[in-house]
Amino acid sequence: MAIYEISSDKFRRIDETSFSNAGLRERQDLQRLLRSQIEIVSPDTLIISEEFSQWEDSNRRIDLLGINKDASLVVIELKRTEDGGHMELQSIRYAAMISAMTFERAVEVYAEYLERIGSTEVARTSLLEFLDWEEPDPDHFAQDVRIVLVSAEFSKELTTTVIWLNDREMDIQCIRIKPYNDNGRILVDIQQIIPLPEAEDYRVQLKEKQQRERIARKTSRDHTKYDVTVDGQVHERLPKRVAIFTVVRALANSGHSPDTISAAVPWRQSMFRVAEGDLSVDQFVTGQQVVAANGGRVFDARRYFCVDGELIHFEGKTYAFTNQWGPHTIRAMDNMMTAFPDVKISYRALE
Repeated sequence: MAIYEISSDKFRRIDETSFSNAGLRERQDLQRLLRSQIEIVSPDTLIISEEFSQWEDSNRRIDLLGINKDASLVVIELKRTEDGGHMELQSIRYAAMISAMTFERAVEVYAEYLERIGSTEVARTSLLEFLDWEEPDPDHFAQDVRIVLVSAEFSKELTTTVIWLNDREMDIQCIRIKPYNDNGRILVDIQQIIPLPEAEDYRVQLKEKQQRERIARKTSRDHTKYDVTVDGQVHERLPKRVAIFTVVRALANSGHSPDTISAAVPWRQSMFRVAEGDLSVDQFVTGQQVVAANGGRVFDARRYFCVDGELIHFEGKTYAFTNQWGPHTIRAMDNMMTAFPDVKISYRALE
């Protein structure tokens, strides 16, 4: 499709170009411009990170990471290539890796981003205001991940894959941003090609209906209790977050390091806060508060198992395990028990 200028006596065709010919770079130019005007490709979205790569054993980076008004995470991937490459597969991998991000982790990530771009906004306050929440709602945060792919063009292979994935309840948009050269002025034509805009309202209504039905099938909070058995000893009627802590403590007591335990749950970052030395609760909490005050990660003792008897001591270090767990808790417990079959652990959910 071409773009024309209408004059008094004719249509004048504006020549199509490429971003490389226009001297525009993927990250230094397109990404920089879009992060400050993200509504062009993803309305009602707040950017919380750029070049996000805070996961273990991977040097992959999300171009732009955002939150939308529904509290869903938004992965935005940019490509200058003419066909989009394999960006749909890459973005799905990213979506899976961040799918377990908690509200508190998002605040930390957003704070780092605000500092990097020189903003004086307070991350927690800004995020709550954007979501129109008076206080964090962990049970409704990041229940879905939306993917937005932005490219000059998309191959038929890519678009066919995206349509197939969307039919299976994924949420992927393809935004075509095509450059034109008008006598030295670079113009862009920005269009959403998947899903087609005329079908978007119906698709949104259908998705909202499915979400309402899903919520109606369960209470807003999961109050299921669990019996966890470790080497024959039963720990009865534990809330979900205490159940996973019981599993982690049993693994550590059996000689497995917190680092190897974390590796069993690759999608979850920052499971532990760690400090050098065999510390008491007061020493640990005070030390972490000092680290946070000096520019380190925010520390709230209420969000960790760090009262008397809960800290984990391993090879000269002290660890506090997070108590911020959501819908992926059982999956994480299963991963841990599979990774360390030498420790006899089982659990059962109670009615």
